[in-house]
Amino acid sequence: MENYTIKTAKGLENNPDARLIRQAVFVDEQGFVNEFDSIDGNAVHAVIYDGGFPVATGRLFGEDGEAHIGRIAVRKAYRGKELGRKIVETLEKSAAELGYKVIMLSAQKRIESFYEKLGYKSYGDVYYDEYCPHIAMKKEIG
Repeated sequence: MENYTIKTAKGLENNPDARLIRQAVFVDEQGFVNEFDSIDGNAVHAVIYDGGFPVATGRLFGEDGEAHIGRIAVRKAYRGKELGRKIVETLEKSAAELGYKVIMLSAQKRIESFYEKLGYKSYGDVYYDEYCPHIAMKKEIG
């Protein structure tokens, strides 16, 4: 992974660079309003750094016995470098270590194929999160 490093930590306060990336990508670039929520305090947040600069992030949390990943974000200048895939794989590894067998996610419909390439399958109907169409997806890892 060239000179990239990854940091994972539980709680957004313990990995605040995740907030910077999500603010840049989801709020400033894509226009989401309700980006940060109560899940952030208990989720595992992964951040990829290029040198000391935070460039990609995602989170993992458990709910009703299932693992959920989400908030996968890569800064615009770093897209196309497989960093989104690396974040997902890092979070999948964490989920497996925590004993989860299935990972759920909510994908923006426009990037559904990104997750399909990583083994996720769509199910259910398209729904909207704020203005943006999403699709539920899952993958068995156990």
